[in-house]
Amino acid sequence: MLKVGEKVPFIAGPDQHGDELRTAELLHKKNVVIYFYPKDETGGCTAQACSFRDAYEDFLALDCEVIGISGDSLQSHEKFAAHHRLPFRLLSDSDKIIRKAFQVPRDFLGLLPGRYTYVVNKEGVLVDVFHSTNNMNAHIVNALEIIKKQK
Repeated sequence: MLKVGEKVPFIAGPDQHGDELRTAELLHKKNVVIYFYPKDETGGCTAQACSFRDAYEDFLALDCEVIGISGDSLQSHEKFAAHHRLPFRLLSDSDKIIRKAFQVPRDFLGLLPGRYTYVVNKEGVLVDVFHSTNNMNAHIVNALEIIKKQK
């Protein structure tokens, strides 16, 4: 797994609207929270996404962008984002290239894609990483606290 203090890999891919997102264009301008989650429209993943949605303005006020990533299709992300009014971008990682680049471990004895949140500063350095399968709200609270320290 990536370690705190390491540079994060640049990633690129289409978001739920089909627009290309390149983290190379965000980093050095904004802090970035990249969160990996198992699946759209499942209980824990929906709760986590909605918590990020509810705190999104707080992240923006701290000059931070939020990006959600799962292996679901762009069509699934589009429906998920519309259904829950998610204002941030969701990337499809069906080929698991982004997960591999970030070295995201699997959960539940390797059966499920891992739920990890990476907090990246404007220099592209990983400043913290969170893992929790049963307390999704902790990802948002912890990420906000870490981003506040980056200002």
